[in-house]
Amino acid sequence: MTFKEKVSEQIENALKVNPSLFLVDLKISEAFKISIAIDGDNGVNLQDCIDVSRFIENNLDREEQDFSLEVASAGVSTPLKSFRQYKKNIGRTLKVKTLANETLEAKLEDVNDDFITLSWSSREPKKIGKGKETVQNNREISYSDIKEAIVTIIF
Repeated sequence: MTFKEKVSEQIENALKVNPSLFLVDLKISEAFKISIAIDGDNGVNLQDCIDVSRFIENNLDREEQDFSLEVASAGVSTPLKSFRQYKKNIGRTLKVKTLANETLEAKLEDVNDDFITLSWSSREPKKIGKGKETVQNNREISYSDIKEAIVTIIF
């Protein structure tokens, strides 16, 4: 079993203790610096990071392989990577960049296994007469077409 497989197994076991938490990213450098980003259905607090870190540290053998460990929550400006992250952000505004180089800033309305549904309002010319009218737009975007999606913070 490789070192990365051992770390992955320990992360999986650590996250079983608190099922609302899930792994977003795992990186292990050549110098064995382990960087773990977690998220949670109800958010992540400092104690969650400490608990995951301690669990992993206590179950890996430093005699076998010396390492450094960093466990953090996925930052607010971190791109969404997993289905659970999209699901927990339903109702929030996302800035989505597609593979076709489109950028949409819209409300995340729905999520399923294949795509996300975004909605936004725009001002468009009236079909009859002069002036503009507000039109409600909806669009489904496949996960495979998303280059990057970031939650937009509105103050």
